Amino acid sequence: MQMGSQLKDLLKTPECEWYNGKITRHDHFSDLKDINVALDSVPEQFKVEDRRQYTESCFGHFLWMDRGIKFSGSIVHRLLLRELHHDGPEDEMRFMLGPRSVRFSKVEFCLITKLKFGVIPDTVRYEMVQNGIHQRYFNGVSEVDYEQLRAVLRISVFEEQYDAVKLCLIYMLNWILMGQSIFGFKHDLDCRREQYERRQQENGADVHTVETYNIYGLAHELLVFAYEVILELGTRFGTRKEIDLPPCMLKWELNKQPRSDKLDKIFIARIRIYCVKVFTYYDEYTYNGLTTISDVCEGCTGADGS
Repeated sequence: MQMGSQLKDLLKTPECEWYNGKITRHDHFSDLKDINVALDSVPEQFKVEDRRQYTESCFGHFLWMDRGIKFSGSIVHRLLLRELHHDGPEDEMRFMLGPRSVRFSKVEFCLITKLKFGVIPDTVRYEMVQNGIHQRYFNGVSEVDYEQLRAVLRISVFEEQYDAVKLCLIYMLNWILMGQSIFGFKHDLDCRREQYERRQQENGADVHTVETYNIYGLAHELLVFAYEVILELGTRFGTRKEIDLPPCMLKWELNKQPRSDKLDKIFIARIRIYCVKVFTYYDEYTYNGLTTISDVCEGCTGADGS
């Protein structure tokens, strides 16, 4: 198990090169209201069944997510600065928190979001169905932008049963969760270092330069992950609901914007308590026996990381 100074050698961004950053996120959880409005506007004879179909879908539980959740780019940026090189699977991330390596993989993503994962389907395009939703709501055009889809949901005049469900699912995935590009998050993580170095040169290596970069589709998940594994964040800046079942995203009311100086005291000082048992829950969402977020802290034997 690698500890302390050994982990610092694995930092993707060396500690001496840490910089001020501003995150632009591209998920849109504030627009969940559009889905509720659409489902409430379905013709009365279809309303109960349409809402049941949506709430029982893989995205249905997000309707219970706290709408007042305040995103903190400062927390996520400080987490990303501590990202580590590692020899594990390429679809996971590791972070240096205190003296330990902490894992964020598809397993933790599943525990936080309750979204399942598996083999990516090889479907690259869909055939439009005659008299389908493309024709009924978008005049048969093959490409629809988010403003057009949002307008249809807000007008909320649906011709057939389940039309609202189909349109809401598309809106949830492409607009609320993913923003604009499913590949944007990885791209910006790869590029932020090069952008920072270029601007340092342009500004005479001014360490106070604020670098702005984008996150598509993973911003709130990383924020909730930070609240789960760094206990002091939750006790100071959030309220954890007493909910026994996943996902963790439904358990937090994040209604405060933490100040940078207070965050630095948590992140820069030794993180005394960052590993906390979240839940024990055995069902289809467990993965190889992993049932608590605390399991992601490698070698951790106690709640204080000792």
